[in-house]
Amino acid sequence: MGGSIIRPLLILLSCLLSACASLISSQTAKLADNLALAVLNSNDPATVRDGAPAYLLMIDGLIAGDPGNTGLLLAGADLYSAYAGVFVEDEARRQRLTETALTYSTTALCGAERQLCEVRDMPFAALQGELAQTDRRLLPELYTLGVAWAGWIQARDGDWNAVAELARVQLLLETVAARDGTYRDGMAHLYLGGLATLLPPALGGKPAIGREHFEKAIAFSGGKNLMVKVTFAERYARLVFDRELHDQLLREVMDTAPEVPGYTLMNVLAQAQAEQLLASADDYF
Repeated sequence: MGGSIIRPLLILLSCLLSACASLISSQTAKLADNLALAVLNSNDPATVRDGAPAYLLMIDGLIAGDPGNTGLLLAGADLYSAYAGVFVEDEARRQRLTETALTYSTTALCGAERQLCEVRDMPFAALQGELAQTDRRLLPELYTLGVAWAGWIQARDGDWNAVAELARVQLLLETVAARDGTYRDGMAHLYLGGLATLLPPALGGKPAIGREHFEKAIAFSGGKNLMVKVTFAERYARLVFDRELHDQLLREVMDTAPEVPGYTLMNVLAQAQAEQLLASADDYF
């Protein structure tokens, strides 16, 4: 890692003219991407948990030096969202970290599309109209904001004003899925499946639609993302009391090698969660 950190610093010191500004931005964004990949490819969650705060501080510093860099803002939002969602249990701290993720992602979207700078506050119908006019160019910003916003709401699940914003998150992710369902290996469908199965049918949940999204997420990821099957089992199979599907999905997760580029950390965490769900299945069903 040392070399990859030193290289952009050397470039920074050697660039004395403003013509180098674009090169600096490119190198720092690449560093941020490499840090994110290092986290995703780790097979040791404890190492990531202990080391991630240093990555977050580095991203903060890079963004402070180049606050308009969309690549840095998106990488920062991704890292803050992932760290807060997986490793932080303290409620107040999770809220602070997800606030940072949401700020970075909304800033990135605003920089890419000025009409969406007020994405959190504009009337819902106006937001629908603006998103209907977007194209694939905004997929990274829309997806990252949707995920960061979902994490922000989850960290405030006792606040009904925050929960009320889920409709906007769903709209963002539906826009991503409509523009390109394969984006990020179908991750938008994973989140949409989770949203559709938040509640039982009697309270407005839509498990059938949720199942469709989960199945698309599995297909678009080629089965590489084991967390999809775990979420499918926990959110859908348990919701409709389908023990056979529940156990089948979780056993498939346990029987699959977790080491996949870009998914290793998530898969290791998925297998740990699958083991817990299988152990509690008799009590649940």
